Amino acid sequence: MTESNPHNVIVRATAPADEAVWRELYRGYRDFYKMEHADEKIDTVWGWINNPSHETRGLVAEVDGTILGLANYRTFARPLSASHGLFLDDLFTSADARGKGVGSALLTRLAEIARDENATVVRWITADDNKTARSLYDKVSKQTPWVTYDLAPASA
Repeated sequence: MTESNPHNVIVRATAPADEAVWRELYRGYRDFYKMEHADEKIDTVWGWINNPSHETRGLVAEVDGTILGLANYRTFARPLSASHGLFLDDLFTSADARGKGVGSALLTRLAEIARDENATVVRWITADDNKTARSLYDKVSKQTPWVTYDLAPASA
């Protein structure tokens, strides 16, 4: 065990053999955000992660061979700085992962990927009331002053 990884969390790319556990965790993530368990949507995301030509990529975190967390992310262009970054779309850990450094290990691995790919930032959004996650995020990153908006597509 190392001080930076006291629970020997292993973070790796999502693999096809991870499907059942990934689906269980992703359903937990959807539950947290009060999203329905729409199998076709979960199928779509799983398909993206396993399609090397799709922009969405996935990571899983294991402790003692058990997958306890996931992160789904993608590259995005940053025209103002003429650079690119990584956007973390989803980060979720099981209840069993609490206190085991799983979320922190996933974020550390994303920072390493950003370094290796010459990305200038890893960015994400979270719910204002997500106090558990925000306590971690406040330790490892800097909250931005930007406000997020959603614009609905135009009517047909």
